[in-house]
Amino acid sequence: MENKNDKQVMDIKELAEYLGIGRSTIYNLIKKKKIPASKIGKQYRFSKEVVDSWLKDKIITKKEPSVTK
Repeated sequence: MENKNDKQVMDIKELAEYLGIGRSTIYNLIKKKKIPASKIGKQYRFSKEVVDSWLKDKIITKKEPSVTK
């Protein structure tokens, strides 16, 4: 049996579950062009691979303090 997280293409509901955020938040991110999405007809689809890459790009890390001489 296939695990839900093994899907390569997700719809809004599946993406919301995968990211742990609400569907309205995803619609807002789409509207602001902040999340990679494909529109097929009237429905949005999300590639798990692209979403995972997008998440990696959004990692917030502490900057190293700059050393001045």
